[in-house]
Amino acid sequence: MAEKHPIRGVLAELDSPAALLTAARRVREAGYREFDCHSPFPIHGMDDAMGLRRSPLGWVVGGAAMLGVGSAILLQWWTSTVDYRFLISGKPYFSFQAYVPVTFGFGVLFAALAAGLGMLHFNRLPRLHHAVFSSERFRKVSDDGFFVSIEVGDRLFDADRTADFLRSIGATHVELLSD
Repeated sequence: MAEKHPIRGVLAELDSPAALLTAARRVREAGYREFDCHSPFPIHGMDDAMGLRRSPLGWVVGGAAMLGVGSAILLQWWTSTVDYRFLISGKPYFSFQAYVPVTFGFGVLFAALAAGLGMLHFNRLPRLHHAVFSSERFRKVSDDGFFVSIEVGDRLFDADRTADFLRSIGATHVELLSD
């Protein structure tokens, strides 16, 4: 007896980038929020069509860089003026010119770590499996396939109505996704 897998979403294939762009706009206008568009290359205007906001990653990276700079200055100030006072050639204990290389290095290090970890967080990675990977047709996405997927977690999701809606906006092939 075949085991029945739960439905995870609906995948619709479209025939061109323009059709995918139009479909993304119509899916968003219909009120769906848990959907994604898949294409072999970036499509200009897709972010606006999907209603995506600007990524907060830049703010995270900038904040981390400032934290790194502040940490470096604080560390160098504390070690040279409080913890281990050492007079070198009559220069003041807090000589900020000597701190620039380490401060720059800390800023870059903190920013790079924040960029890497922030990218993983905002993209919800690592994701080892997604329902679209179970589709044989989805393998075309890295070559010449254009797809819209709507996940079961969307408040408007109904397998039959969502599939009919995707057909009505020009999908050439629609299938239900399961694990």
